[in-house]
Amino acid sequence: MHGWKGQIIRVNLTDKVITKEPLNYEYAKQYIGCRGLGTRMWIDECDPNVDPLSSDNKLIFMTGALTGTLAVCSGRYQVVCKGPLTGTIAASNSGGYFGPELKYAGYDGIIVEGKSKNPVYLWVNDDEIELRDAGHLWGRDSYESTDMILGETNKKARINCIGPAGENQVLIAAIMNDYARATARTGVGAVMGSKNLKAIAVRGTGGVDIADPEGFRKTMEKVNKILRTNESTGTEGGLHIYGSNVTYSFLDEAGVLPIRNFRDTGTDINADALAGEAQTEKWLVRTKGCNACPIRCGRITRSEGEFQTYGEGPELETIWSFGSNCGHDNMAAVMAAGRLCNLLGIDTISMGATIACAMELYENGYITKEQTDMDISFGNVQSMVELIKRTAYKQGFGRDLSEGSYRMAEKYGHPELSMTVKKQELSAYDPRGLQAMGLNYAVSNRGACHVRGFMPALEIYGLPEVVDRFATEGKAKHTIDFHNNSAAVDASGTCLFVTFGISVEELAMEMTAVTGVDYSVEDFVKAGERIWNLERLINLKIGFTKDDDILPKRMLEEPVIDGPSKGYVNRLSEMLDEYYTLRRWDEKGVPTQALLDELGLNNIKNL
Repeated sequence: MHGWKGQIIRVNLTDKVITKEPLNYEYAKQYIGCRGLGTRMWIDECDPNVDPLSSDNKLIFMTGALTGTLAVCSGRYQVVCKGPLTGTIAASNSGGYFGPELKYAGYDGIIVEGKSKNPVYLWVNDDEIELRDAGHLWGRDSYESTDMILGETNKKARINCIGPAGENQVLIAAIMNDYARATARTGVGAVMGSKNLKAIAVRGTGGVDIADPEGFRKTMEKVNKILRTNESTGTEGGLHIYGSNVTYSFLDEAGVLPIRNFRDTGTDINADALAGEAQTEKWLVRTKGCNACPIRCGRITRSEGEFQTYGEGPELETIWSFGSNCGHDNMAAVMAAGRLCNLLGIDTISMGATIACAMELYENGYITKEQTDMDISFGNVQSMVELIKRTAYKQGFGRDLSEGSYRMAEKYGHPELSMTVKKQELSAYDPRGLQAMGLNYAVSNRGACHVRGFMPALEIYGLPEVVDRFATEGKAKHTIDFHNNSAAVDASGTCLFVTFGISVEELAMEMTAVTGVDYSVEDFVKAGERIWNLERLINLKIGFTKDDDILPKRMLEEPVIDGPSKGYVNRLSEMLDEYYTLRRWDEKGVPTQALLDELGLNNIKNL
């Protein structure tokens, strides 16, 4: 094979049996890799109604056809399972170097099934694969665990592992790789912890075969030229200079930066103190990139004083969730919170948003200081950082936080204060001033997610065209296009940031040159459509319905109170039915038989 390695590792933790299996080539061509291929393999082997934290839920680590090649930003891999936070099909994405290393060792993915009686980690050293005892690692943070495993295996190995949050099956737990990179959303770290799998270490000394080296070289010359000169991705571009946090100022200027659990969007936070410009000027040590990445949006930062930190991050979502959403502009506290989440293995979006929800519950008197054991008013940064620790270890009020904001708010009688879709927390974009973003959140297959369809590219940056962000007309079609394209990009093993500069046309050219399969633009996008509809079918089988394609009540009924988006709510009802129609779903949001026939989604096992 070219691009794909053609081999999958299967690890049965219950029986301690490791086998190698051939990759299903037809699946690979149709679903490309990562999110797509992993999801198709998962549904072939799992009952959609499986308990996410039971031994029957399989955990699939999957790379893409472009992962590990010299395709720009080709460091992505995804973890697929049923997510314990949402109950949906989950596919959580991460960059860095773990995915490429797995390809260099000779494998496209790893299927983990069953449950070990005792903590273990998996060591993949090219052809040699073994399970090792991890009892001495259990309870240790992700950084210390990584260092110890490197000492026991190979200093050049790449590690992904869980921290105490995953071990304790916190529903917002992440899997960390390369220290500060995270497959974070939907609680995949809790699934890994439920299996007593502490880590996977990989060392590979091979490479990735390219079907058409000359065609690939020419394509990459074109792609690199575009990206080097692009105002977002180039060496003088916003992502390189300011990281993903370049977005912070734009969100504030548009009046869509959520403040205090989305209650005070458009009001009084000093966004300049948290924006990318200030981060670069005051806190940045150097930039960092993933495999084959010229953009280098990663930040190595340092802070002194009460919240002394040094390390990678934080990026936009972390800065928002622990900053303005928690009611303050103390960047040092944000940096400390982000690093602590990396150490303990927690999704920073859900953690910060859950704390913000708790702060509003507290200020409204729905929970008391006796219950929280501390003042958790908005802006109390000391309490914010302490709550992260208590969440990871399920200590005191941290046990409530460990369930995510929806379950916590529901317990205290006010689920409407949880800013979630399908129990997953919204990210840093208030959909009241971004109509298409609201639609994207509502229909996202893994719960609220900004990268399933990054609609601010359209509604704020004008990519690929300038549209009225307050209008609903035409937004369904745009959202579908973004969903299909993003699914295909995810599957390829490429970072979504490349789409700020290049189109699916160049990505289809890369796929053709690497794999030898003739991917037209239509073929590439059709793969994304296939993936999106497969995820939809799985969720329908689980029991999700049109009623779950909804936004929090605040987004629909409470207008933004000040700023450029003042007076607006999200008008989801004006877009949802059109989305279904253009998707070729029926009025209940179920894909039609004709669509299933066209996409080859008939007669799938377990559906």
